[in-house]
Amino acid sequence: MQHRGFFLLALLALLVVTSAVAKKKEKVKKGSECSEWTWGPCTPSSKDCGMGFREGTCGAQTQRVHCKVPCNWKKEFGADCKYKFESWGACDGSTGTKARQGTLKKARYNAQCQETIRVTKPCTSKTKSKTKAKKGKGKD
Repeated sequence: MQHRGFFLLALLALLVVTSAVAKKKEKVKKGSECSEWTWGPCTPSSKDCGMGFREGTCGAQTQRVHCKVPCNWKKEFGADCKYKFESWGACDGSTGTKARQGTLKKARYNAQCQETIRVTKPCTSKTKSKTKAKKGKGKD
């Protein structure tokens, strides 16, 4: 008898949870009937990076969502284009730079991204000073 009561209680709890999940899914579907959203770039609220907004449109509907532009993003190809980069190449003595190529890994929010990009940076000198003076030790 006790097992039967426990079984009925468990069945009732499962039914309640299932109906709650179904109602939540209905609300999500009613809120946005559109499936083809077009999203713009993330625009920082101040300066070049940090928290901002991204606007999306679908037919007559418009939405604004919070987003974040990393402060180390490369402006040439945008924060929504994610690339896989090769290793840095050798230093070009005539320009004083080294380069590497990246292939598109992911385009977020339907961003228009180049399939491959090439980035450069200045060559670094190999002679870096590794010795530092010790402060306060052994001095009178």
